[in-house]
Amino acid sequence: MNILLLETATAVCSVALAQGETVVAERRSDAPNAHSSKLSVFIGEILAEGGMKPSELDAVCVSSGPGSYTGLRIGVSSAKGFCYALGLPLLSVPTLRGMATHFFALHPDCRGLVCPMIDARRMECYTAIYSSSLEELKPVGADVVEENLYDRWLDSGTVTFIGDGAEKTRQLLGGHPNARYSSDFAISAAGLLPAALGKLAAGECEDSAYFEPFYLKDFVAKKSVVRGLR
Repeated sequence: MNILLLETATAVCSVALAQGETVVAERRSDAPNAHSSKLSVFIGEILAEGGMKPSELDAVCVSSGPGSYTGLRIGVSSAKGFCYALGLPLLSVPTLRGMATHFFALHPDCRGLVCPMIDARRMECYTAIYSSSLEELKPVGADVVEENLYDRWLDSGTVTFIGDGAEKTRQLLGGHPNARYSSDFAISAAGLLPAALGKLAAGECEDSAYFEPFYLKDFVAKKSVVRGLR
């Protein structure tokens, strides 16, 4: 199975190409506006690197949120365009679950919990908590992070905080003896692969015409700061 994987829900724009259970090519950038300027370029580059034409893809998988409104729209629109044009199955993986899956793949001996955190501005983060078997112990939510917020889980064992929201809240949460931070974790489209393979095998595909990302919070339009726009 050849699967194109797109991760655009966070500040990172990441694209990967998988053949079976192996990622054969990947591109990643955390540069400003990389989603709009780099996504199509990255897709072309990894297909060329993998020696593959778009028509040889078997499915496209996209990170479905929560996360950046703009990033999600760009990633989902690109994925739907590929699937609609080529008649491919569209797969989606919740962003936080994909991050947890990737972390445990990097640390197969970890038996503690993991809390993926996506920066949602100020002291708010999109979070969830997963066990090593990927059981969701804390539902996905938008948390205003404060001291002792996760003590219920920290008091029962180690919790590793990952993602761009983790470093931002480290001073608040890092004082607990069971709090851990992963220095080698980076958000990546490759982390979507295990869930994508499972969904494809189970036939759990999205409707490429009507699928929408999971924004979690309503979009609030702000006054444009671009000169000439009102």
